[in-house]
Order: sequence, then C-alpha cells, then structure tokens
Amino acid sequence: MPDQKPLLRTAAIVVAAVVAVATPIVQALTGTLGVGEGSLASDGDTTLRAAAYAFSIWTPIYGGLLVYAVYQALPSTGESPGLRLLGWPSMLAMSGCASWLIAASYDAKWATVIIIVLSALVLAIPLAKRFPVQHRVDFWLVCLPISLLAGWLTIAAAINALTVLTSLGVIDAAGAPIWATGGIILVAITGLALTAGSKNWIYPLPIAWGFVSVAVAEQADRPMISLLAILAALALLATAGWVGTHRSLLLPLPREH
Repeated sequence: MPDQKPLLRTAAIVVAAVVAVATPIVQALTGTLGVGEGSLASDGDTTLRAAAYAFSIWTPIYGGLLVYAVYQALPSTGESPGLRLLGWPSMLAMSGCASWLIAASYDAKWATVIIIVLSALVLAIPLAKRFPVQHRVDFWLVCLPISLLAGWLTIAAAINALTVLTSLGVIDAAGAPIWATGGIILVAITGLALTAGSKNWIYPLPIAWGFVSVAVAEQADRPMISLLAILAALALLATAGWVGTHRSLLLPLPREH
C-alpha cells in the first residue's frame, strides 16, 4: 500500500494546473483576459527583450504540469519526499502563472513583477535542495516539469522586472545597457549556483533557452548584450551537461521497484 497523500494538497495541485493551463486558452479564444505576455513585454522592452518564439516554451511546460498533476493524483501514487518537497510550492507557482496573466490583462505592471518573482522564488527555494528521488518516475514526472517551470520563471522574472522598470521610466536609454548586463549576470549566477548546488540539470535548460532568445532579439541593435546572453546560455548548458553526466550526484540514487 502506498503512503497516504494529503487529499487537500492533491486536489489543490490538480485545480492549480487546470487553471494555469486554461487561463491562456480562455484568453486566446475569447479575448476577455486582455493583452497577455507578448504585449506586456513589448511595452518596455528597450532594455532587454526576448524573441517572440521564446514563449513557445509554455507548450511543453503546460503539458508537463498537466502530466504531473494527473500523476500525483493517481491512487497508485503514494506520498513521496519529492511530493512533500514540491507539492505546495508547485501549487502556488501554478496559481501564480494564471494570476500573472490576469494582472497583465489589467496592465497591473507592479503586480506582474510581484507575482512572477514570488512564483519563481517559491520553486527555487525548495529546488535548491537535491531532489529526493525514490523512483525514476518520480524524477521524470515531478522534478522535471516543476524544474522546467522554475527555470523559465527565473529568467522571465528578470525580463518582466526590467520591462516594467523601463515602461515606467525608472530605466532610461542611457542606463539600459547597464541594467540589461546586470540582469543577465544575476540570472546566470542564480541559475549556475542552483544547478551546481542541487545537481539539477533540468532547471538551467529553460534559462539557457531564454538567453538564446535574448541573443537573437538583441543581436542587431546591441551585439555586446547578445554576446553576453550567448555566453550565459553556454555556461548554463555546460553546467547542465556536466551534472547530467554525473547522475550519481543526485541524492539518493533512483531505485526501481
């Protein structure tokens, strides 16, 4: 018999995942939720911007979150250290995804910053620990989707904050390169530190994806910013590759049953 899971947490994760995925669909089909992520990004993207294709990463993230929600709700899925570690934080972060879209639709700029930063932090803090793998399926269906979400929120939070500060006039044209450089360095250091400390090779992948999209968007107008973004992406991918080829650094080792 699998260990009993908290019913409230299990149900809350399912609801949060469904709402997170349904909110952009409702937005796209009805237009009732306003401008969305791309429009907000273009409102003040003269400091740091990502190519439009970057947002396509939400498709695998949303798919992974739905699989995760179903998996953790199955009667055959018992309680595990991984679910205890990421269960409630994942629910809060998924709720934050939907809340961010609603805030963006009302052009509540500061609200979008607060929501996305808190959503990133609520996942990054527990993920800074080594994911406690009991079974391989636990790693792939719990750690992987939540790590993808956490990684993307990490870089998206920085771009969102810089976009809002630019649109509000806090960042001017003269200071934009310094702010952009600082944002890239801060995100890169965060990603590298968490990846190396937690031995989580999935977390840096969406951050690297974001940096490549920044490089593409900035290469024509600001080649030095583009180069810095590429170097950050390469550093993250190299770290992810090193961690991924040293699987024994995961604690504890996966066990098959």
